Parts: sequence; structure tokens; C-alpha cells
Amino acid sequence: MFEPENLVKIANMKMPFGKYQGRALIELPEPYLVWFSNQGFPKGQLGELLQLTLEIKVNGLEKLVTPLIGRQM
Repeated sequence: MFEPENLVKIANMKMPFGKYQGRALIELPEPYLVWFSNQGFPKGQLGELLQLTLEIKVNGLEKLVTPLIGRQM
């Protein structure tokens, strides 16, 4: 189920591990998200947010998320 506050989380939550550790989820490159899609997303909230981030990027909707950078979660 889609929850609007997840867009704020995607704009502000930092990737906690890996090559892109410290980057906001919306800043992750699409190929990295596709790799996760093929390998399996992490369990829990992070995995759900990464899946949503991939959908946003595949559909060219980043402009809906970038204005939310810096907002409270």
C-alpha cells in the first residue's frame, strides 16, 4: 500500500551500507536499484523504499520527490 510519507523518506533517508552508503535513496543510480531487484531487495522498510525508489525512477517521477529533500520524516 502506498503511503505519502514514504516519498519524504526516499528523499531524505540515507543508504545505510554498500557502495552508495550515505546517499539519499532518491540519489541512488537506477542500475544499482535494478541490481537489487534482480538479487533481492533487503527485508523490511529499506527494501520497500528501495522498490518504490526504483518504480519512481523507471517512470521518470524523480521531480515529485526532489522538492521533499530536507523535509522532516
